[in-house]
Amino acid sequence: MKAIQNRSAQMWQIIGQPRATTLLERSIETGQLSHAYLFVGPPHVGKSTLALGLAQAVNCQASNVPCGECTPCRRIAEGKHSDVQVISVVTEEGRKVISISQVKEMQNAASLPPFEGRHKVFIFDRAELLSQEAANRLLKTLEEPSPQVLIILLTSRESDVLPTVVSRCQRVELRPLPTPLVKETLAERYSIDNQRAELLARVSGGCLGWALLALQDEALLQARGRRLATLANLREATIIQRFAYAAELATQFSKRREEVEEILSLWVRWWHDLLLIRGGNNESITNVDHQAALLQQARDLSGRQITDFIHRLQEARQALEQNANSRLVFDNLMLSMP
Repeated sequence: MKAIQNRSAQMWQIIGQPRATTLLERSIETGQLSHAYLFVGPPHVGKSTLALGLAQAVNCQASNVPCGECTPCRRIAEGKHSDVQVISVVTEEGRKVISISQVKEMQNAASLPPFEGRHKVFIFDRAELLSQEAANRLLKTLEEPSPQVLIILLTSRESDVLPTVVSRCQRVELRPLPTPLVKETLAERYSIDNQRAELLARVSGGCLGWALLALQDEALLQARGRRLATLANLREATIIQRFAYAAELATQFSKRREEVEEILSLWVRWWHDLLLIRGGNNESITNVDHQAALLQQARDLSGRQITDFIHRLQEARQALEQNANSRLVFDNLMLSMP
């Protein structure tokens, strides 16, 4: 079974995710491919890679698809295939959105037959940012699909995608990879030394794409270090300093929501590490490069305090997803931090 899964992953150019690739392979083999898919998973987990693999599969000229070697597969990988289009966010009136004009352009293109392949494939990156008008317009295409058109929506925030859009797509979930698999991939495929591979595998949260970006851009690890330093210092900060930081987060959330979500994810992992240390499970912590600070904080906190604040963090993330007042959410979070 492992050999089959490895072969499948190699064909799809994605590490892990055997459930997702097996589902897509069976759908292709049985001729039961959906006209629309929703790929759900955290940022950098492999959604775009899998979407391009599916675009290759439906246009591949080989018997075992996607082969990655025929002309359509190569052109799709290079971003040159005329029938495969990635629709990304644009900035309108200071907001990042996928606009109704982009959906209209997609629909015009979808009404024409494929030019060089068998299927037209439209990939909506960050589908949670479809404007209300764009999402409603997209529904028309999802409700009246063409057999030669495949639509793939990618999102890390499924709750922000219009429910009527979600209901018309087949959902495929991509989950974070086990830390040992990320480390093994970095060491063997990218020739990274074991110590650095271990660090990147842990701090990536199982998202190989993030680890690869961090290899190319040291600024990612530096930004993470600054955010964790801020978190560590907040425990000793005055309430006025905490409220000032809450105001800063709320302002940032209104402009760059994804960055604040990354910060909250870092906080969850940090406090989870504290809980692991309190339980004597130091070898499983994520932030191995901040172990000394974690050990110090773990000595000062009870397991109950840590658990309670993890619950507060989860509640804050849920409240933000439901469009609660961000300033109030962050103020309450600062008040509840032990």
